[in-house]
Amino acid sequence: MIFRKALLREFSTAALGTFFVLLGITITTQLVRLLGQAASGAITTPGVVALLGFTLVSYLPVLLSLTLFIAVLMTLTRSYRDSEMVVWFSCGVSLTQWVRPVVIFAVPLVFTIGLLSLVLTPWAVGKAEEFRRQMDSRDDASAILPGVFRESRQAERVYFVEEVSGSENLVANVFVSSTQHQKTGVMVASRGFQETMPNGDRFLVLLDGRRYEGEPGTAAYKIFEFARYAMRVETSEGVQRAPTTKTVPTAELLLGPTPANLAELSWRVGLPLSALILSLLAIPLSFVNPRAGRSMNLVLALLIYMVYSNLLSIVQASIAQSRVDLATGLWGVHVVMLMLLVLLFYRRLTVFSLFRLSR
Repeated sequence: MIFRKALLREFSTAALGTFFVLLGITITTQLVRLLGQAASGAITTPGVVALLGFTLVSYLPVLLSLTLFIAVLMTLTRSYRDSEMVVWFSCGVSLTQWVRPVVIFAVPLVFTIGLLSLVLTPWAVGKAEEFRRQMDSRDDASAILPGVFRESRQAERVYFVEEVSGSENLVANVFVSSTQHQKTGVMVASRGFQETMPNGDRFLVLLDGRRYEGEPGTAAYKIFEFARYAMRVETSEGVQRAPTTKTVPTAELLLGPTPANLAELSWRVGLPLSALILSLLAIPLSFVNPRAGRSMNLVLALLIYMVYSNLLSIVQASIAQSRVDLATGLWGVHVVMLMLLVLLFYRRLTVFSLFRLSR
C-alpha cells in the first residue's frame, strides 16, 4: 500500500539521522575519555584509535536499539502532528495496520542487533581487554611521553623527556628523579636511548649528564658528571583484571550455565527482543493530540524506555545472584512489556472507536 511504502521511506530517513547523531555523541564522549588516558600515559596514542573502534562495536547494539525506537516514534509522532494520521484513519486504515510496516522495518535491525550482541560484542570487549593488558605490560621507558612527568610503576622514579625520536629510539633533555636508601638522586642528561642486552634485559642509557645525590633537607649533596649512565628498566607484568563474562563467547555461556554466565546470556538475548518490542510500543506511544501538549507522549516514551532498560539490568543482576532463574527473569520482563503493549493498543483503539461513533 501507499502508506506502507511512505512509512518505510520515512523510517529509513529518520533512522539514519538518529543513528549518526547518537554515534557522534558516543564517539565524542569516548574519544575525550581515551585522550585523557593517553595524556596521562595509561594508554598509547596509537592505542586510542583501536580502543575507540572496539568500544563503538560494543556500544552498537544499544545504539541501534535506541535508533529503532526513536525512528518509529518520531515518524509516527510527526504524522499525528501534521494530521496525516487523521487522513489515514478516515480512509479506513486501522492502527493495527501500522504493525506490519514497523515489523518489516525492524526485523533487519533486530537481526543486526542480535548478531552484534551475541557474536561481535564479546569479541570486541575481549580484544579491548587484551589490548589494555599489552599496554599495561609496557616497561617504564616505553610509557614515557615527551613533555609529561611520568612516575614508574614502583613509584621509585620520575621521568621527564623534552623530545622523543621514535624512529631512532633517542630522547633529548632527560630528567630522572629517584629515591634509594633515603637519598634522593636527580639526573639530567642531554640525550639518551634504550638498549636491550642479549639476555633480554633493557636499559635506559643516559649520555653526557650529571647526577645530584643527597639527603632532602640538608646541603650535603654530591655532584657526579658522567659520559654514560645505564639504568635497568624493569618490565612489568600485565595487570590481572578481574574476570568478566562480557568477553566470554555465547557458545561458552551455554556450555557453562553458571549464574554469572546465565546473567550475561539474559542481557545478550534481551537486547534484540527489547528492540523489537520497543519498536511496536512506539506505535501507540506516538499519539499526539494537536490541540494539547505535544511533548507528553515523548516524556512517556522516554520513561518507558528507561524503565525497560533498567529492568533488564536488574534482572541480569538478580540472575547473577541466583535470586531468579533464567526463564523467569528473562521472559518475565518481556512478557510485562508485551502486556503493556497490548494495553496501550487497546486504549488507543478504544479511543478511535469512540471517535468514529461520535461522528
